[in-house]
Amino acid sequence: MAAYSLLSTLSSPFSRSPNRTPKLPPLSFTSTSKPSFLFPTRKLSLPSLHSLIFNQSKNSSNKNSSNNCIVSSAFDSFFILCTSLALSFSLFVTDVGAASAFVVTPPRKLQSDELATVRLFQENTPSVVYITNLAVRQDAFTLDVLEVPQGSGSGFVWDTDGHIVTNYHVIRGASDLKVTFADQTTYDAKVVGFDQDKDVAVLRVDAPKDKLRPIPIGVSADLLVGQKVYAIGNPFGLDHTLTTGVISGLRREISSAATGRPIQDVIQTDAAINPGNSGGPLLDSSGNLIGINTAIYSPSGANSGVGFSIPVDTVSGIVDQLVKFGKVTRPILGIKFAPDQSVEQLGVSGVLVLDAPANGPAGKAGLRPTKRDAYGRLVLGDIITSVNGKKVTNGSDLYRILDQCKVGDKVTVEVLRGDHKEKIPVILEPTPDET
Repeated sequence: MAAYSLLSTLSSPFSRSPNRTPKLPPLSFTSTSKPSFLFPTRKLSLPSLHSLIFNQSKNSSNKNSSNNCIVSSAFDSFFILCTSLALSFSLFVTDVGAASAFVVTPPRKLQSDELATVRLFQENTPSVVYITNLAVRQDAFTLDVLEVPQGSGSGFVWDTDGHIVTNYHVIRGASDLKVTFADQTTYDAKVVGFDQDKDVAVLRVDAPKDKLRPIPIGVSADLLVGQKVYAIGNPFGLDHTLTTGVISGLRREISSAATGRPIQDVIQTDAAINPGNSGGPLLDSSGNLIGINTAIYSPSGANSGVGFSIPVDTVSGIVDQLVKFGKVTRPILGIKFAPDQSVEQLGVSGVLVLDAPANGPAGKAGLRPTKRDAYGRLVLGDIITSVNGKKVTNGSDLYRILDQCKVGDKVTVEVLRGDHKEKIPVILEPTPDET
């Protein structure tokens, strides 16, 4: 309002209307703001635009009086203008610290769940490693032998003795292995042992104790669908990446990438798992290990929201055997069986025995394999329908039952032989290369 009055006053000497002299009361402007030391608080009565217009019909004495009024009003306006400009300039050149005290800048605050996630990542990142799989290749032109990376994956520190746990398919076919920690230090790794059937491998590195921070081991038996999970790994070579999600399903079954043998009780999650995440840990909200990220279901090979992790309860028993013995002692029947589709075409349910070597457990017990008679006709062997009273409908059922047994256990195998059933006792033995 004050600025408007100033402009009106300054412009009034240049606005002339000699033919009209309306008699209007003078306008009085009063500041509505509170008194301040920056501006005068007295009331200013400035002449109206119309009161400053010259009247040609008046005598010279009245004309001189009007001129004096104009000069006085212009001087007052000019004084106010200079004062305002001086004060404005002083605000720019002086310290604005006192003024900035009135500007409230809220500090960056994280929600409680965000703080928990940040803390979980910071505490567990030193336990996660980056594994590089190197293979020997011969140059086609120079015939020089070179070591080139053929794959990469993730892993985590199991104990302070330098044992690193990862997936078997991460290290498969490697001539040399490199393990990189969070601080970018790299060490050579040696294979302690592996279990192809469950896709688990154990490596060992000679690293200082202060770099070996074992990851906390949790329990997977009491997991619930819907609880939060966190995956740390190295997708596409981007080291130490955190993704979050929930448990989408439990007790899933996938096949081992190496042998095709089924892996039971697998955890399904929608946490992003991409190539390079294999072998990395799946953690619960407390930062405890509940699984090893091992596979995804995706036509394109990238994350589609369906990832699978081997439960830690399965991993713990395998790792303990690999650390102690360098191998996993798993019982077998000593048979080769037909694909499930072939048995279904016969209209029966069970596992058809194709071969039972005489020096194997099944051969010693008297199970009959499939063979041809003297006329070349195919004679079906025994069809296993149950083991220890547990029904067997396909190869996965048989593997699942054997996983619950130990070497040396005596099991009762029920078979369909011809048109009748028989029960045959079999003593389980380890695989030939484990004896």
